[in-house]
Amino acid sequence: MFSDTTFEEKTTWLYGFVSSIAYITYLIVLLRRARGIALQEVAYIGPLIWTIAGTIAAMILGSILLAAISPGECEKKDVRDREIGRFGDYIGQSFMCIGILSGLVLCMVEVAHFWIANALYLSCFAASLLGSTAKIVAYRQGVPKW
Repeated sequence: MFSDTTFEEKTTWLYGFVSSIAYITYLIVLLRRARGIALQEVAYIGPLIWTIAGTIAAMILGSILLAAISPGECEKKDVRDREIGRFGDYIGQSFMCIGILSGLVLCMVEVAHFWIANALYLSCFAASLLGSTAKIVAYRQGVPKW
C-alpha cells in the first residue's frame, strides 16, 4: 500500500493515525477517571499534557523511522506535495478557527476550565484529522479546483 506513496503522504498517514490514537487514549483515561464524579471535576491536566507530549514524540520518532526506511526520499518534495500540503492545511486551519472561537465563547460565558481546555483539544484533534484526511484524499484523487 505504501510502496507507491511519497514521504509527505506517509507522514500524513502517520499524523492522522497518531493523533487519532492519542485523542482516543485521552478520552478513555478521562472517562475512566470520571467514574462516580462529574466530568468537569476529573483531573484532566496531567493526561492532557502527557497525550500532547506523547503525540509530538510519536510523530518525531515516526518521521525518523520513515526517513530511515526510505533514505533520500524525505528530501523529495515537488509542486504537487506543496499544493496538497497547502490544501490540507487550509481545511485543517478552518476547523481550528472554529475551535478557537468556541474556546473564546466558553471563556466569555465563564464555563469551567475543563470544558474550555477540552474544546480546544478537540478542535486541535479535529483539525489534524480533517487536514490529514483532506491531504490523503488529494493524494489519491487530486486537489479539487475551486
